[in-house]
Amino acid sequence: MISRPDCSGKRLMRARFLVVSALIVALDQWTKLWIEGVLEPHERLEVVPGLFDLVHVQNTGIAFGLFPAGRELGGTLVLTALGLAALTVVSVYFRRTSEQERLLLLSLSLVLGGAVGNLVDRILLRAVTDFLDVYIGSYHWPAFNVADSGVTVGIVLMLVHSFVPSWGNRTTEARAGRSDLVGAGTSK
Repeated sequence: MISRPDCSGKRLMRARFLVVSALIVALDQWTKLWIEGVLEPHERLEVVPGLFDLVHVQNTGIAFGLFPAGRELGGTLVLTALGLAALTVVSVYFRRTSEQERLLLLSLSLVLGGAVGNLVDRILLRAVTDFLDVYIGSYHWPAFNVADSGVTVGIVLMLVHSFVPSWGNRTTEARAGRSDLVGAGTSK
């Protein structure tokens, strides 16, 4: 009888990271619904004077309002297709990543959650609701949301994983441990 390796541990590990994605989507959608109920479009609520406001902006473009589609169906379809393509690439990368590379799995789960959160808006509203406005004096960073934050933090963590492989990468440590065990069992 051929036995299959136990994959339940691997599935559980990935499921934990997908819970992070689901939490990002849920928090993103909840905060967007909340802001839409509290502020009218283009309304501003000062939170920390000179530094942080809540705003209600409908972004029809991509990140930071680039390439606005103006809620036109053609532009929305192109941006939705690009979002679905990016989501597919990240999903495949997530699936192919070793469960030992926890930092990379975390970063990919944050990107997945953020991508899904903004894709939901794009499909349902033809625009993405942005509401976090960080600024110093008259210099404003473009408004963003929880999904954007998930994508940004995820990408930063991917860069950390790439440039500092010892952080969150159990593969190197596991290989070193295995080679020590193998070496210890051999006799000369």
